[in-house]
Amino acid sequence: MRRAELRTTHGSPAAAERIAAALEPDNTDEMDTHVNDDAVVTTVERDTTSGLQSTVDDYVVNLRVAAQLTNDTKESNHE
Repeated sequence: MRRAELRTTHGSPAAAERIAAALEPDNTDEMDTHVNDDAVVTTVERDTTSGLQSTVDDYVVNLRVAAQLTNDTKESNHE
């Protein structure tokens, strides 16, 4: 079994909770995400190194999008 732990900080526990909630629907059975203070911590376990790499790659993309969306403070110009 291959295992990776990814920990990212987001400035506040509330921001970390929002990001973790946004990530949860995309988590597979091999993934566990939780919040520790202002950090989102995700553990991924896969049978193969290539499977682990693929899952981590997908997770990082999802994390980046979730962080951008949940931290976006710009006002919309849509009426």
